[in-house]
Amino acid sequence: MPDAAASGDLFVFYGLLKQGAAGAPSALDLAAAGDFGAPCRFRGRMFDLGGFPGVVAGETLCHGLRWRVQDAGIVPAMDAFEDVTEDPATSLYRRVKVPLLDDAGAATGETAWIYWYNRSVDGYQSVADGNWPLEAGKTRK
Repeated sequence: MPDAAASGDLFVFYGLLKQGAAGAPSALDLAAAGDFGAPCRFRGRMFDLGGFPGVVAGETLCHGLRWRVQDAGIVPAMDAFEDVTEDPATSLYRRVKVPLLDDAGAATGETAWIYWYNRSVDGYQSVADGNWPLEAGKTRK
């Protein structure tokens, strides 16, 4: 499992966990467990995995939304939703930290947890602008 997340840690959401996203998990009350903040950017390559996105290493300036966790007790349920397992080889996603960027791609000095896709993206279509539309999501679970 990844390192523990603590109260006050930042997360960056880019897909189904974004506030108002279609397909968001109804069992996760993110608004009660933390605070949604301003949009942000990060570097990666975003792919449409069939109703939900995944980001892998790359240089596209991707769009995300800051979220600051207040009740870290929600993080194991978030990890479960993202299929993060104890074995990195079998996890659908890995929870890792990335630097946050401004709209021009400059570092803000902040780092945030992100759910990084952990499988091959062969055969999936790239989200060229790195911005997953809120209405595009489909429930995964």
